[in-house]
Amino acid sequence: MSDTTPGDGSSGTGDGTRAVRAGLPEPVKHEPTLPGPVFAAHFHLPGDPTGPYTYGRDENPTWTLLEEAIGGLEAPGADGVETLVFASGMAAISSVIFSQLRAGDAVVLPSDGYQVLPLVRAQLEAYGIEVRTAPTGGDAQLEVLDGAKLLWIESPSNPGLDVCDIRRLVEAAHARGALVAVDNTLATPLGQRPLELGADFAVASGTKQLTGHGDILLGYVTGRAGEAMTAVRRWRKIIGAIPGPMEAWLAHRSIATLALRVDRQDATALKVAEALRSHPDVTGLRYPGLPDDPSHKIASQQMQRFGCVVSFVLPSRERADAFLDALRLVDDATSFGGVRSTAERRGRWGGDAVPEGFIRLSVGAEDPEDLVADVLRALEESAR
Repeated sequence: MSDTTPGDGSSGTGDGTRAVRAGLPEPVKHEPTLPGPVFAAHFHLPGDPTGPYTYGRDENPTWTLLEEAIGGLEAPGADGVETLVFASGMAAISSVIFSQLRAGDAVVLPSDGYQVLPLVRAQLEAYGIEVRTAPTGGDAQLEVLDGAKLLWIESPSNPGLDVCDIRRLVEAAHARGALVAVDNTLATPLGQRPLELGADFAVASGTKQLTGHGDILLGYVTGRAGEAMTAVRRWRKIIGAIPGPMEAWLAHRSIATLALRVDRQDATALKVAEALRSHPDVTGLRYPGLPDDPSHKIASQQMQRFGCVVSFVLPSRERADAFLDALRLVDDATSFGGVRSTAERRGRWGGDAVPEGFIRLSVGAEDPEDLVADVLRALEESAR
């Protein structure tokens, strides 16, 4: 840990105040508000190897401030919570899964989650770990919890945007002796706080809306201090999946605008979803913020914001490709959460069980009227 006492914005209770002040050290005259990145593979270490910083793979002052910032957003005001940052979201996901499970254990994964999870499943099974799967909607994972060591929740799910009752699943899992990790990437800490809902871990890709500019690969795990998080820290040390100091500093800088970006992007996502709802060629529209979305009721009980991603289906692969080609304000690119809107036909990757015409649209920070007009115009042009 740092020698300073980083602030978490606790003197103000608003999300924007927390985001702007998150992880800042106590002010020192003539020092910058946010210290620059510390580039160091090793530190002066005479005598016994004690203290917060010994070797660059284990700790870094720039990570410390970022970890304080993220922890202050995921669990504001909570004691006994720690955060670890990683080189990517998958590094963070892998650290939890592989640090907690052993041969003979069972884990429950979502069958409709992030497309790399099937690769994780294959690796787990190769290690002699039983993998059970169930869809996110309807809390279906309840049916396969008995005897599991770890329950992995992705809510909202990516890319289908289904939502499960996290409190209910956590209570059921804990009653059976299982730990619970929640992938909070799509919601962000300003949209949902899994630890407040009872989860043991909040895990996310900071590559997405948390940092929001599409120029950083980052992941993190926030959890209650104790044996489980100690195992995650040990796993990070073993595999060395650490972020560079420049990436960590850029991420911390970007978090200051998180509330501004999230408020703009999520509000615009709702407007886009409302515009798509009445279009005759659009089916399977999903956005948890829509009052008639199947997930809206439970989402409104556990989420403060509903995310920047809208998903829907066009009649064919050809129509979807034509729609994407006709967009002028939306880049055809993967990932989501950036300030510039992106969209893609998810079926092109082959890892998601979605129709050929399935579109995942990530809403950026453009003017809402301009973005809605661009989407509707592209729908009309692609129909010709």
